Amino acid sequence: MKQKSNLKSLDQFVDEQYGKKGTSKRDKFEKGYKAFKLGLLLQQARLEKGLTQEELAEKCGTNKGYISKIENDIKEVRISTLQKIVELGLGGHLDLSIRL
Repeated sequence: MKQKSNLKSLDQFVDEQYGKKGTSKRDKFEKGYKAFKLGLLLQQARLEKGLTQEELAEKCGTNKGYISKIENDIKEVRISTLQKIVELGLGGHLDLSIRL
């Protein structure tokens, strides 16, 4: 007897939970996801460099709590501050793009 699969793709799950792209609920979710992704990217870069939050904060002129809030999507970060974190703190280069 063949079992029915309840597996769904991520796109199917998000469509069901938050609606189709262009709806207000979906737009709010997408915006939140992008902010979360930024925090996660910063955390991964910091860990790859072998830095603690405190060490990163010292290098870019902020404090550990602020770095933690960015990584955990509690606080939004200004582009100028993000640039300092990436360039001064992580020794990298920040690239931004706009897709239409």
